[in-house]
Parts: sequence; structure tokens; C-alpha cells
Amino acid sequence: MAEPLLRSLSDANFERPTPIQAKAIPHLLDDYDLIGIAQTGTGKTAAFALPILHHMLDEAVRMPAKGVRALVLAPTRELALQIFDNVERLSKHTRLRHAVIFGGVGQNPQVQALARGIDMLVATPGRLLDLMNQGLVRLDTVTHLVLDEADRMLDMGFIHDVKKIIAKLPEQRQSMLFSATMPKEVAKLARDMLWEPMRVEVTPEVVTVEAIEQHVFHVQQPDKKALLEKLLDDPALARVVVFTRTKHGANKLAGQLAKSGHSADAIHGNKSQNARQRALAAFKTGDCRVLVATDLFARGIDVAEVTHVINYELPNEPESYVHRIGRTGRAGRTGIAYAFCDPSERSYLTAIERLTRVQLSVVGSPLPAGARGDARPPQRQQRPQPRRRAA
Repeated sequence: MAEPLLRSLSDANFERPTPIQAKAIPHLLDDYDLIGIAQTGTGKTAAFALPILHHMLDEAVRMPAKGVRALVLAPTRELALQIFDNVERLSKHTRLRHAVIFGGVGQNPQVQALARGIDMLVATPGRLLDLMNQGLVRLDTVTHLVLDEADRMLDMGFIHDVKKIIAKLPEQRQSMLFSATMPKEVAKLARDMLWEPMRVEVTPEVVTVEAIEQHVFHVQQPDKKALLEKLLDDPALARVVVFTRTKHGANKLAGQLAKSGHSADAIHGNKSQNARQRALAAFKTGDCRVLVATDLFARGIDVAEVTHVINYELPNEPESYVHRIGRTGRAGRTGIAYAFCDPSERSYLTAIERLTRVQLSVVGSPLPAGARGDARPPQRQQRPQPRRRAA
């Protein structure tokens, strides 16, 4: 690995690779194409970014105007920003140029960043296609391609856009596809875009939840807010993500918590991109203790040291529960997840326990109507501190 990258890893106190990094990096350094089956929070970004950065440092090439050397496609703005932040951190001791582009904001700053040529571009498909159609970016110089969260691309209807982008790339390139699952259409895309790929697979979804203590409160729906506020009286809940089913519900609950004196904000698809970035930034720095979110936030966002996830409303799809609680217990850390289950949600709880093969431990008793909270959060078991791992 190139010396500037080793310095960046040392600066970040990254001592040991995660399983996906240990399996993927040697193949990518040897120029193989790769299929990586892994969940969010397993260290995928470093798994593909470090080899790409190493190749770039090893083969100095000056990019032409509007040219791109490595292209990383991500399904959401938030994931694109997360990848970009990690790339910036890993390449801090290099002179490589990076940019991130996504929709929902003005394109002029993004166009200016691309004008001189970019070593690594992180992009969402829609905005990239817009800039391609305007002649503001050229992809004939791409030597490395990464498609991250490929199954999420499929779910969000981006596969057609991705195919259009890939059609503009040189055939001689190194390509990587990462996905949590491998539905038929993603498998077909992998066959079309990769050449004799190596395949690595780590951490099946049902295993990721084992690092997370899971508890359920059986509570009447009108008593959920009182129970949440009672739990938040415990300072051990230091950085908390609370999930609701709807955007309106997220706004309403965040406002109620703020009025009760808790530092809270909401994040969902109806918020402007700037508002979402401000909420995430405040949450990351600790200025905002509670982030109330919809399932937009349940996948692909890596906020370090989330101590607790609270399912204020259970999702009707059990897979969403797994993605939600995966905001804690990431990359070797442990975490705690609470579920609030009212009588109408019992079937959702049964489906969740069937999928995860974990029976959630029942905590306390339901609060009496109108009470300010008789239930106490369970005392967290003392566990050895996990070793810090590479992100």
C-alpha cells in the first residue's frame, strides 16, 4: 500500500482491516474485477477506495478538463456524501482531486469542480446523466468503476440510468459491484459490467444484528411519546436515532421532543438537501442528540457511535427493521435497539423475530395511559471494548 495512504490510516487510528477489506483489497490491488456481497457498516468504502487510490498514486496521470479517472456510483445523496468524506480522509496526504455530485442542489459548484478534471468522482446516477447530457463531464477517461449498493439502485429504479452511464465508459477498466443482496437483475448487471470477477461475501444480514442488544416495550400507541421521553432521561442514550413510518410523523415527533427540552431534529425525503446535511452534521458532532428519521435514513448512512436505535413505530417490512437497527453496532461496535410495539404491530414484531432469528427481550410493563413513564431502560451488560477498525 502506498506510503501516503498508510499515513492516513495511521492518523485515523485504523489498526486492523474489517473482513470485507481483508478479502477484497488483495484482489483489487491485483487488478481483478470484484463482486462484494456485504452490508452497510462493514467497511466497504475503504475496501474499494484504498486500492483505487493506490493505483492512482502508482500511475500518475493528469486528467484532461472535465475528465474522470475513477467513478463511484451511489444510489442516494447521503451515501454519496458519506463515501466522499471517507475518500477525503483516506487521501489526505495525497494531491489527488475528488468531487461529489448529486441532485437537489445547484449544479454550478459541481461543474466548477469537474472543470479541471477529477481523479475520483462520487456521483448519484441522475445528476451525473444530467451533466453528461450537457457535455460538462467526460467518462472516456475512466479506469475504475464502482457500483455501490447495487440492490438499492434496483429498488429505487436507477438500473436503467446506470446502464446508460456504463455504456459511455471504456471497456478497458477495473470494475467493482457491491450489494447486500443479489437479485436476478443485479446479477445480470454484474455479468454485463464485470470481467471474470472475484467474489467475496461477508456478514450475512441475519448475523449483523447479533452485535446489537434488542429489546421490546409492549406499549399502547398513545403512550409511546411518554415512554420515549422517559428513556431519553437516561444520559446513557447519548446519540439516538428514532424511526417513524412517515415524514409527517418524524416532523411531529421531533418538534414534540424539542419542546420537551431534548435536542432533536428530523431527517426525511421532504427536507431540502441543505437541511438534511445540517441535521446530519449536527448529529455527527453531538450538537443534536436525537435524530428522528424515516426509512430514508435506515440504509447507507454511517454516523459513528450511534448508541441507541429506537423503533418508535415498527416497520411493516421486517428487512427495514434490520437496516434500521444497523445504524448502531457498526464495524465491530456494539449497540442497543429498542422497539415500541403497540397491539396493532404484533404481526410486524412476529415477522421481525422470524427474519432475525432473535426473540426480542421484553422490558418492563406498558405505561398506564397518561403516565410520564414507569418503565426503565434495561441496564446494558458490561462488554469488553471492541478494537477500533477501519471504516
